[in-house]
Amino acid sequence: MTRFLRPLVALVVLVLLAAACGGDDSSGDAAASDTNAPSDTTATDDGSSTDYAAVAAEAAWEEHVPGGDCQCADGSEFSFWSRAGDPDKVVLFFQGGGACFSPETCSFTDGTYTVQASGAQVTSGSAGVFDAANEANPFRDYSFVFVPYCTGDIHLGNAAHDYGDGLTVNHVGFLNASSGLDYVVENFPDASEVFVTGSSAGGVPTPLFAGLASDALPDAEITALSDASGAYPDNPAVNAAIGGLWGTFGNVPDWPENEGLTPEDWSVPGLFVQAGLHAPDIRFARYDTAYDEVQQEFSSLAGIGGDDLLTTIQGNEAQIEEAGVPIHSYIPPGTVHTILGDDAMYSLEVDGVPFIGWLTDYVAGDDVEDVVCTDCENPADA
Repeated sequence: MTRFLRPLVALVVLVLLAAACGGDDSSGDAAASDTNAPSDTTATDDGSSTDYAAVAAEAAWEEHVPGGDCQCADGSEFSFWSRAGDPDKVVLFFQGGGACFSPETCSFTDGTYTVQASGAQVTSGSAGVFDAANEANPFRDYSFVFVPYCTGDIHLGNAAHDYGDGLTVNHVGFLNASSGLDYVVENFPDASEVFVTGSSAGGVPTPLFAGLASDALPDAEITALSDASGAYPDNPAVNAAIGGLWGTFGNVPDWPENEGLTPEDWSVPGLFVQAGLHAPDIRFARYDTAYDEVQQEFSSLAGIGGDDLLTTIQGNEAQIEEAGVPIHSYIPPGTVHTILGDDAMYSLEVDGVPFIGWLTDYVAGDDVEDVVCTDCENPADA
């Protein structure tokens, strides 16, 4: 989809000391859900223990309004959410939704932004990784910070763009997303495990924010997984064009590894490369259905669609690894989009390897093997 970002470890410091959007955070205390750890309890200073899985299962989601420059595409109020659990283990989750880069795709009436705003995905129920009552969930006792999506810029923009006929879109997803990272840093400064993830459009910024989290929380173990966003290749012209609409290059971290990059140089696979070279202790993984119909659609809209989506997904992985950044992958057959917010994650199995087992081992720090469907059935060949 795009290639982006620039001077920002300076901004990272701002992001941590002041609200990323320059406003007040009307929030409460931390967030949570439980992992695949051998125990759901954590000992306290007085020798007692806390069952954080039970805490997370009973906790209500709390809304936070950062204010300032944080907002949605149409100028309406942006908020993010947290849920209490183990303060030592935190999930930072970026919500998915549609990307926009034209009057047609950015229309306020076409549904691009409607998946967001209320945070209903997590506040009205729980499924997938949000289900703290499911003992198979490796995140059931983790604290959670959930960043909704309402800017059409895959959480990476910082610009207002006039698409004509009165349609001005506030592409400030990077500011909104940074407010979620700020909350993690300010409320969980002693976290030992931070899992950065997201689905669809939320999967794209995952490696970047894993790198920023590593800068801000140097003592934490940072692990990342991008869900259903691995099919967007490195296309210099598209990187610069769409990134220019969104103002993404103004947010590139001021890492030594980014010295000399241009808007054409920073791609979706490049986010893994630059973050991985900058912070080699981060562990990265991706989940992509072999012929994800949504990724296929947006690739075509952006002019980067290939003849075979699986080939593109695997080519992007090869690019990342050839640059010196290890990455794990799980690729099932089919066309279904995303997995982490769905209970299908507990039943999916590819060639005898259950996804939930693979994910649990990955979260635990195991060196999991890549899983790729052997009979992936390209719909175009039907």
